[in-house]
Amino acid sequence: MSFKVSKWTLILTMGVLGLTFSGCATPIAVPPSPIESLPPAPELAEEPPAPPPQPGPRALASFRLTDQGRMLLEQGQTDDGISVLERAMSLNPTNGENYYYMAEAWLVKGNTSQAEEFNGLAHIYLKKDVWWMGKVMGQKRRIKAHSKRAWEIGQGALFDIHIQSAQGKGVSAD
Repeated sequence: MSFKVSKWTLILTMGVLGLTFSGCATPIAVPPSPIESLPPAPELAEEPPAPPPQPGPRALASFRLTDQGRMLLEQGQTDDGISVLERAMSLNPTNGENYYYMAEAWLVKGNTSQAEEFNGLAHIYLKKDVWWMGKVMGQKRRIKAHSKRAWEIGQGALFDIHIQSAQGKGVSAD
């Protein structure tokens, strides 16, 4: 018995079998190579980050003068301390510690308006330093308290002057 198969039947049968078996086949999983499983290497920076700038000679001199002025204030030499602190300000106007000690000096001298001005400058230049900001805010409260006491004393003095003036005119204060 011989079967005569046409060439088109053979092609059609092969195609159907090919499609049937290709859809049922499980894909073969190829494990990733060790190189592909590594995380990508970080990109190298063109240049390493620059170190923070070092203070220049004027700033260093200002810091030394500020320290000298602080010591003079601690020794009770307020006017000399102010003079030294003013020189420090001229060398480095962004030195916030200098303004803090200038506020202290003017507070000791009883000039609360000057103390407030320098305290405000200290606040501007020291705002990034938490420790110094604690000192600046404490100083601000002391300045306000001193200013309030001075105002109350001034009001009392004005009252006394008014009473003395009235008594001088023969008016009774009762």
